[in-house]
Amino acid sequence: MEKLIPRHDEILKELDVKGHVQVQDLCEKFNVSSVTIRKDLNYLETLGLLFRNHGGASKQVRYAYEKNVGEKENINVEAKQAIAKTALSLIQENDCIILASGTTMHYLARMLVNFGPLTVLTSSLRVAIELCNNPNINIIQLGGEVRKSSTSIVGSISEGILKQFSCNKLFLGVDGIDPEFGISTSNAAEAHLNQVMIECADQTIILADSSKLNTKGFGKIASLDAMDYLITDVGIADEDKAVLEEMGVNVMV
Repeated sequence: MEKLIPRHDEILKELDVKGHVQVQDLCEKFNVSSVTIRKDLNYLETLGLLFRNHGGASKQVRYAYEKNVGEKENINVEAKQAIAKTALSLIQENDCIILASGTTMHYLARMLVNFGPLTVLTSSLRVAIELCNNPNINIIQLGGEVRKSSTSIVGSISEGILKQFSCNKLFLGVDGIDPEFGISTSNAAEAHLNQVMIECADQTIILADSSKLNTKGFGKIASLDAMDYLITDVGIADEDKAVLEEMGVNVMV
């Protein structure tokens, strides 16, 4: 590895603690210009030690790519199960809710096995099948084009059906949560359907583990102020939590 100067080591230590750093904060910390810090970050990126982004740098790639649902099921399993359990606490009897697609929704659906009465509208085939085990849940399955990679429904047919309903709460999984870009997913058709879901629900509850923070997916769903709740894990940085709470998002860890 190339030799690093002490400031580079300190930047990397800060990155290990926070997960991401801002140019302005580093300028103040080291009492150097923004030009110097940007050169530092660019150099460290060439060594593969971080990833540059607007205004700073991150430990992880800022762009989420599309993964098959089978691959997703093996990622951050414990965090997703804990998030789903917390989401369950926001569901009340006789609610009319939307469950979008995603592995965290699968866990939440399994936890509803003895719950009800409840009406669930879903784009996820796997969620609908899971809920069939509960006679107290009225299931409305969106129809339309099937995305095999996510075993969910997308497209204009599903959007048209969705617009005929009004629900209490939307439970939505996302691939990215970025302060500037907003909430996003890696598939454009999924993003558009999610936009319609937000319009049809009184409250939007985002279920996302902390690895989704400061990451972007290809398709923008909405700005951060569309979120009423974010349910995430203990990996969320204090400053990220503070930013969201200042915007009026109720962050549940």
